[in-house]
Amino acid sequence: MSHKRIPKRKAAIAVGGVVALGAAAILLPSANASQDGAPDDAAAAPRTLKAGDASDLATRLAGTLGDAYAGAWYDGEDKRLVVNVVRGEGDMALKVRSAGAEVREVDNSMAELQAGAGTLKSEATIPGTSWAVDPRTNKILVTADSTVTGDKWDRLESTVESLGSGMATLKKSEGTFRTFVSGGDAIFAGGARCSLGFNVTAGDGSPAFLTAGHCAAAGDAWSDQQGGEPIATVDQALFPGDGDFALVRYDDPATEAPSEVNVGGQTVPIVQAAEATVGQQVFRMGSTTGLADGQVLGLDATVNYPEGTVTGLIQTDVCAEPGDSGGSLFTQDGLAIGLTSGGSGDCTVGGETFFQPVTTALEAVGATLGDGDGDGGGAGAGDQADGQDAGAEQDGAGGDQGVQEQSDMGSDRHSGLTRTH
Repeated sequence: MSHKRIPKRKAAIAVGGVVALGAAAILLPSANASQDGAPDDAAAAPRTLKAGDASDLATRLAGTLGDAYAGAWYDGEDKRLVVNVVRGEGDMALKVRSAGAEVREVDNSMAELQAGAGTLKSEATIPGTSWAVDPRTNKILVTADSTVTGDKWDRLESTVESLGSGMATLKKSEGTFRTFVSGGDAIFAGGARCSLGFNVTAGDGSPAFLTAGHCAAAGDAWSDQQGGEPIATVDQALFPGDGDFALVRYDDPATEAPSEVNVGGQTVPIVQAAEATVGQQVFRMGSTTGLADGQVLGLDATVNYPEGTVTGLIQTDVCAEPGDSGGSLFTQDGLAIGLTSGGSGDCTVGGETFFQPVTTALEAVGATLGDGDGDGGGAGAGDQADGQDAGAEQDGAGGDQGVQEQSDMGSDRHSGLTRTH
């Protein structure tokens, strides 16, 4: 991500190379979809869909199915949308088929899964644990890091078992959940280093950027060079609690803050903010490790850091390391998805990483991203449904200039961008 002051210098955040895009299934968890009309032979066969169209269809179907809806995902190989319908809801299954999606009957309703997450919160809020609903398995994915041992592990395990058979999966992580703050380069305050997420426009029209809320604990004044003069000041921040985000205003009101991510010699235009979908392929840019990719594993994740509990996060398998905190999570089509919060592991062994949704952060701080309207990425989560497809599937306007889909998985280079790991 870059910014510049007029007429002097351009201040750019340090970036690295790129990790090649992987193929795999893109999953869409909670969405809302429905197309009316009686099913016929043509409608009974699942339609071939682009990922963005599948996301819109899932969003419409969730609203129509109501309590019968239990999540959805996109099969990237067959290019079909698969929708979970609670077993026994035959009429709702017909609605899904008539809309052109594939039906999978499941046992756990979304309400039951959310109730299970509530039990975990009340009975097993233990530092080093996390949980999120996974529509692919129709279960809650519970993860414990390496610090959860002895009585803590026994407590977590017994709580998961109390949810009942088939409600949750318990996974052990080799790493330790932590926020990714460090000392080094990128954006600096009080000896700490973080990464700039996305340039935005504050509610009063002034230039600003988003980063992680826990980064604000290092200090109010931030510089783009280690030991350099401050260029921006923290305006609002939240961590821990219902998020991990901060709005930082540029001190010079004449600062130009383009809506783009610098991926090392190239930039990816960011056209709007968008909600994440389970299984969606995403890229993370950070000042320590450069550009890495992976997929979304869960939404509305709860993470119990040593500093406190954070809710409403995105869980992914994208790697990150200290100094990457606050960095941008985005798609190849130029959609702003998240801000790096923390996780376990590193970019050698991998691990779990959690992100603050950009839509939630924008709504909370009253800022806008992109053009600031329906076509360019309005302010909050409520603006996303109508504009998501425009950003997700358009050619040329978004990430085709900076990050492109790789057709040959054996290649180490694509469109001039190089893998870092």
